[in-house]
Amino acid sequence: MVIQSCGIYSFTGASIPAGASTFRVDFFENQAGSRPGSTVEPGLDRDFTLALQDRILGQTNLNLVNSGGDLIYQGEITQYSVTPMTSTANLTASQNRLTMTVNLRYFNSNNEDDDFERKFSFFYDYPADKQLYDIQGAAHDEIFERVTQDIFNETLAKW
Repeated sequence: MVIQSCGIYSFTGASIPAGASTFRVDFFENQAGSRPGSTVEPGLDRDFTLALQDRILGQTNLNLVNSGGDLIYQGEITQYSVTPMTSTANLTASQNRLTMTVNLRYFNSNNEDDDFERKFSFFYDYPADKQLYDIQGAAHDEIFERVTQDIFNETLAKW
């Protein structure tokens, strides 16, 4: 039996751009603290950068490099904020929402037509009687999962 294809495809849903064998994820600096309503969360930038690297490593056969790279991911965290979502009869919050937004610049050194800049965002709702510290692990897991998957889909699973 012979299998033919017009590009490189993996069983994880990735469609690797022609000629690409390496990728680089630059440090996603947390710039959220400079925006009204946002806060700076220590380590958030490192954790998100590693989550994006792990997503691409885990779902492709691309090799991670520290410089150069066929596919380059750059950007910054532009929002990290908690807002009240619903209130009680006493006009106090009963549910809060943690929102994180990432600005991504994607470059394909083999095909400049693929280059783009776009914002990716997701949120985590939690009871207002909980502190951010109490839910942070679960919140980051869910937000990182969704944002990194959305970035992966937009850059490598174009179907």
